[in-house]
Amino acid sequence: MRLLIYATFIGIVLKTGAASQIQCYQCEEMMQNDCSSPEYIVNCTVNVQDTCQGEVLVKEDGIHYRKSCASSGACLIASSGYQQFCTGELNSVCITCCETPLCNGPKLKKRPVLSAAPSPPGGRPLLLLPLSLLLVHSAPLFCT
Repeated sequence: MRLLIYATFIGIVLKTGAASQIQCYQCEEMMQNDCSSPEYIVNCTVNVQDTCQGEVLVKEDGIHYRKSCASSGACLIASSGYQQFCTGELNSVCITCCETPLCNGPKLKKRPVLSAAPSPPGGRPLLLLPLSLLLVHSAPLFCT
């Protein structure tokens, strides 16, 4: 009897596939696209919500951000349906879909590009010469 129960259970799992669940950020915020704290992380509905969705709405009172779980089909339909309204201007609606865990979360800040020659206190940049120029014009290292 146990063997029959285990065989039935394994058959159901193999037939339906392993349950897949994704985690997404879920929140509504105004003026900042953050939702970075763990309290906004939710487990999406297994085998139903397989996508993270992000919405940006530009309204008269500011920019509104909405993040949630979604089914891939519904998200793709919504994002393509609102594509013509994604202008960045007043009443703009932009919807994005992504399928990796927490992909609708805060964007990583890019590192600032450091200049090769920092400006001295006087304000004029320092002139840095390539090492090859310095070697060509320097005194020979070996005497023959």
